[in-house]
Amino acid sequence: QGQLVESGGGLVQAGGSLRLSCAASGSIFSIADMGWYRQAPGKRRELVATITSSGSTKYADSLKGRFTISRDNAKNTEYLQMNSLKPEDTAVYYCYAQRAGGLVYWGQGTQVTVSS
Repeated sequence: QGQLVESGGGLVQAGGSLRLSCAASGSIFSIADMGWYRQAPGKRRELVATITSSGSTKYADSLKGRFTISRDNAKNTEYLQMNSLKPEDTAVYYCYAQRAGGLVYWGQGTQVTVSS
């Protein structure tokens, strides 16, 4: 059974940067869209960014200019570069990968904490 493995979360001071990675196991193939969601304590899960297999990207309006999503199709891996981090970016970040047939896989979540 396929899985997504996230890494790169942690504690950072406001203004700092983190890079999250999400690697899909070899049994996950024909990946179309990939992306990231986040969920802060007491809040609903919100979309952060998405990227298609051809590299087209979309971002939450509030994150444009600070976050960058990318992917390496050969490695079945996506990345989220987060710059100029703010305390309100503190959340658990979840990656996902959607196969061409619609099946969606989710990562286990990685905690990002931004201190003021």
